[in-house]
Parts: sequence; structure tokens; C-alpha cells
Amino acid sequence: MVAVILSGGAGTRLWPVSREQYPKPFMKLPDGQSLLQKAFLRAVRAGAQQVLTVTGQEYYFSTASEYQALGLSEVQTSFVIEPLRRNTAPAIAMAALAVAERNPEEVLLVLSADHLIQHEDLFAQSVVQATAVAADNYLVTFGIEPTYPATNFGYIEQGAPLNKHAYRVARFVEKPDRSTAEAYLQTGRYYWNAGIFCFKAKVYLEALEKLQPQMFEAVLACWQGSEKGDVTYLDAPLFKQVPSESVDYAVMEKAERVAVVPANLGWSDLGSWDAAALMVPPDAAGNRVLGEAVLLETTHTFVQTEDRVVAVIGANDLVIVDTRDALLVARRDKVQDVKKVVEQLTHSKHDTVRRHRTIQRPWGSYVTLEETNGFKIRRVVVKPGQALSNHLHHHRSEHWTVLRGTAQIWLDGQVRILRANESVSAIAGVAHQLINPGLLDLVLIEVQTGEYLGEDDAQRLDSHV
Repeated sequence: MVAVILSGGAGTRLWPVSREQYPKPFMKLPDGQSLLQKAFLRAVRAGAQQVLTVTGQEYYFSTASEYQALGLSEVQTSFVIEPLRRNTAPAIAMAALAVAERNPEEVLLVLSADHLIQHEDLFAQSVVQATAVAADNYLVTFGIEPTYPATNFGYIEQGAPLNKHAYRVARFVEKPDRSTAEAYLQTGRYYWNAGIFCFKAKVYLEALEKLQPQMFEAVLACWQGSEKGDVTYLDAPLFKQVPSESVDYAVMEKAERVAVVPANLGWSDLGSWDAAALMVPPDAAGNRVLGEAVLLETTHTFVQTEDRVVAVIGANDLVIVDTRDALLVARRDKVQDVKKVVEQLTHSKHDTVRRHRTIQRPWGSYVTLEETNGFKIRRVVVKPGQALSNHLHHHRSEHWTVLRGTAQIWLDGQVRILRANESVSAIAGVAHQLINPGLLDLVLIEVQTGEYLGEDDAQRLDSHV
């Protein structure tokens, strides 16, 4: 079995933590693991020996870093990199083509990178049940046994039984209103559609070719025209021609041999801050705190803070999320409207929609500590064995002070080794490259000075590495 993890999407209802360049899959939960890491571990525990991730180019390096941090080098990983978003049907098709080149009979377990499942053992059992049905050339979906009349999920109605664990799918239904959802619960025949699937690679491709021939031809042309390997970068012009459609609309709702495996998994899509708050244990007053906070005469309030103490007095039923550059305060019954805030910020082109102050890079990360006219101060972390590109700036100079680790600096053709409390300067027009030759993270302070400090003031040169 090959696990396919679909990772992307903005997760706008979880702003200000989830942003375009740091979407929901990378969010850390109270136990220190991200949703993406949990999806990876879930796949491995369910029996996958290979994990193929479909994601965007802007997320590839962060995704690979998340996997590496788990230390499971025995699990084979590969990636399909999308140049733009085209929804789940083409994404799964690309994964199926990648697997089918080796073995078209291989079973795919398709997971979302931003879901949470509490009962991992039950999930593994459900995967075994689903795999058995998929072996009989069914397209299998997992139906989550509903615990309340949700109106923000689609539903699956069960049909005739296939065995004691699986049923034919009678139909898929759209998100219902409250009274309809209550009626669904009373019948005991409807399940939440969680977007988790299990099927052979060839079965999905054959269904796509039959039901969506235009999409199939476009996907196949793109796959054949792309540079393939452990990291496959899809050809951008060809991928742009692929129709955008969800797997439910394109395939699952129209195919003939579709089955559902009901499961009680403790599943959540963490679609709002109200859902995310449930991950934190409550105190006697029903308050949930992640970070450092003081709450007086306050009840049923969720606080998440990164760097500052948050004090709350005399409040009830609030959600407060504090990051380095944005603060959210909302009534708990209004958290779904966070998406509207993001829409307004997007319209005004506010930078907090796109990125955090901490920016992830293939070589590490940096955070801007202060910026004003004429200078900028950053804290830079370079991973072991990694290097920044060899480059020069026309309008700014840079001064580096090592805080921890060892830095190898190529400066205008000369090499220097710097350790903690040592510094070096690269004036405008001088070629320079920063390398971490050690086994530990290199941490330094970078001070930029000059008339122009934009990111585009960098001329890339041949690397020394």
C-alpha cells in the first residue's frame, strides 16, 4: 500500500496562524507535532511503506523538513509538485500515475494533510477493511459516524452491504440544513464524508478516463511532459490546461463500484478555532490556554499565544489567538467569520495573509526582528550542512554575528570560519555565501543597512558548495 498525502490549501478560518505560505498542515498542535506529521505517522501506522505527497512548490521544502524531523528514514518518500492548484481529482490522478508506472495494481490510501484522527488504532483497522474491498476493484471511501447534526460536512448514504464492514454507496449528498442533518442522524444510514479514500491506482485512473475523459487526457499529457523522479515537478503550462475539480464531483459521485467503510475515528477537519480549541484540556472554568495567559473572572475562553503574556478579565466565550504580527479576538459563535477577515486583508494586500514574520527556506529560516528606513535586523537559522546561495547586493551591506554554531563564510573569494561571538561584514557589491559545515543549527543575527532593502536586491552567482 502506498499512502498519498494531499497537502495544500490556505486554511483561512485558522488565520492568523494558518497563512498562504504556512497553511494549516504545518500548524503545531499542543503535543508539538504538526497536522502534516500526524498524517504521515498515521499512514505508516496503517501499513504504508511508501508515502507520496502531492503539494505545491512553495511547500515542498517545509514538507520534506517536517518528515525528516520524524526520523523515519526507513519509510520511502516521494513528491509530486504542483505549480498551481487544480483540486483533488487531478492531484490524486497524478499520484496514481506515479504509482501505476511501477505497479498499477498497487492500492492507494489517500489522506488529507490537515485532518486530525484521535483513534489511530481504529483507523488502522478500517484501512485493513477498506483495502480488502479495494482489492475487489471498488473505489472505497471512509464514512465517519456522525456525532451531531453537522451542516458543514457532506454526507454519504450507505446502500446494500458488501460484507460486515463495508457497504455500497447509495448516494453522496451536499451539506444539509439543520433539520435535514438531524433526520440523517435518526436513520443511522448516513456518514460524514471525510475525504479519505482507498483504491487501486489503475481502478481510479480507469474511472477517471471513463467519467472525465477531458481531464484524464490533460492529466496524462502533463504527466508525460513532466520531469519525473523521487521529486516530480509537473510541467506548468501543461498542468494549467488540466480542469479543476474535486474527486467527489469528478469520480466518486458518478462511478458504479463505490463502497463506504463506516468508522468511528474521532475525526476532525479542524475547520475553525472552536474545533482547534478542543485539542487543549479545559480548566475548571472551561478555559483552554496554549501559551502563557492570566484569566480572571473569565469562562469558556480559548487563548493561544506565542511570545507574550495575554491577560483576560471578565470575558466569556471568546477566542483569542496572538501571533508576532497579528491578533485575533472573536466570539466563539463567530469564529467561522474569520474567513471574512482574511478576504478583507487579501483585498487590501496585507502581508499577514501571505506570510509570518518567520520565513521558512530550504536551508533554514529567518525572522525579521526590526525593520525601518535604512536598516533591518534578522535572526537567521541555517540547518546543518545547508548553505545560502552565493550572491551579492547592489544597494545594501550585511553584517553577521554568530550566536551559536559554526559558520563558513565565502567573502570576495576568501573563506573564513566564524564561531559564537565572532562577526563579519559584506559590503554592497561584494560576493558572499554563508554555509553551515557543522552538525548543529547555525544561529546568527543579520543586520542589513542601505538605501534599499528589498528581497529582489540579490544577484545570484555560481555557488562554492
